[in-house]
Formats: sequence, structure tokens, C-alpha cells
Amino acid sequence: MLLSARDVHKTYDTADGPFAVLRGVDLSLEGGQSLALTGESGSGKSTLLHLIGGLDVPDQGQITIDGADIAAMDDAGRAGLRRGTVGVVFQQFNLIPSLTIAANIAFQARLAGQYDATWVDALTDRLGLTSQVAKYPEQLSGGQQQRVAIARTLAPRPRLVLADEPTGNLDEDTAASVMDVMLSLVAETGAGLLMVTHSSALAARLDNRLHLRAGRIA
Repeated sequence: MLLSARDVHKTYDTADGPFAVLRGVDLSLEGGQSLALTGESGSGKSTLLHLIGGLDVPDQGQITIDGADIAAMDDAGRAGLRRGTVGVVFQQFNLIPSLTIAANIAFQARLAGQYDATWVDALTDRLGLTSQVAKYPEQLSGGQQQRVAIARTLAPRPRLVLADEPTGNLDEDTAASVMDVMLSLVAETGAGLLMVTHSSALAARLDNRLHLRAGRIA
């Protein structure tokens, strides 16, 4: 099992008192599988994705990736997990404006010590970015920047890809095109894909679907 989450709880303190965002969530994902996580705003989707990505830790329950318990790791351990084993694609592209497209794509893989020039060239070509590599992020369209973000995430060949509304800022046609390439590349690498989305059409393209409602799987 690549990813396993069991009885995951997360509560945050608010001005009105404790707010339970996640109230006992279970899910699992095998390598090579894709899973869509849907639900209304505030249902806990992004919180769950952040916990799985090691950006936070659950108050209760267990999350394991390749058998490693995230909650048992320190901050450095979770950061190391995100550098190589887990790749995250955010709705906001989070590209580094002072770096060229080529450097942005290579950044994560070099940080993880997993840079493979042949694979990066293949990603760049498949994502239609070969003619853009000498440019800077501000010179690219939103769709192109999201392709760069996907290339950067896939460059270290992560075992698990987490995507939080990865096409939320794109028009329908561009979103479909970006998803075509991302699903194809994830399948080729044998990675697992967990994607948060509000789109029923995008969710239907993945292998399985889970719906969150008020912090629980509905």
C-alpha cells in the first residue's frame, strides 16, 4: 500500500472555539492508482491533502506513505519526504520568478538529489515547454505556468503526487489539456495520484472517487 490514512482527525482553534475539520477519515491508495477527493468548501479536502503531504500533522490517527508514519517524523523528515517521495501541485503555481523555466523545472529534482536530465527533457517536451525554457514565469500564460509546475513536481519521479485543484485557475479547454498530460505522465511513472477537485468532470477521469462532507467520508 502506497498511502494509508486511518481515523485521521484534525481540529483548529478559532475565535469561536475548537473547530473539527477532519473527524475520522480513512482512505488508501496503491501505486499506479488515481483518486479524486471531492466535497464542498470547508469539508476538509485541502486540510487532508496538507496532512498527507506532511505540511501539518494529525491530532489523532495515522498516515503512512510507503510504510513510513508521517506523524512520527520531525519537520526535517517531512521536508525530506516532500523533496523526493511526495510531489505537490498547488492551484497557485508557486514558481520562482527569478529563475528561468528550465531552472524552475529542475529545482525540486536537484534539491532531492534526483535530477535526471533525460527525464527532465522528456517532461519538458511532453508538456509543450521546450521553446519556453529560457523564459521566466511572468512571460508565460497561466496554462503554461501550470505545466511548468507539473513538470517540476514530476521531475524527481515522486512515488505519490498530490494535486490541490491543479486546474482551478485555468479555462475549461486548457484544464482538460493539462489534465491529459498529467494523467498520462503519472501513469507512466507508476506514481499514485490524489487530487482535490470541485469538478465532477475531472473527478470522473480518475480511477476512484471519495466525497468529504463535514470532515467525514460521505
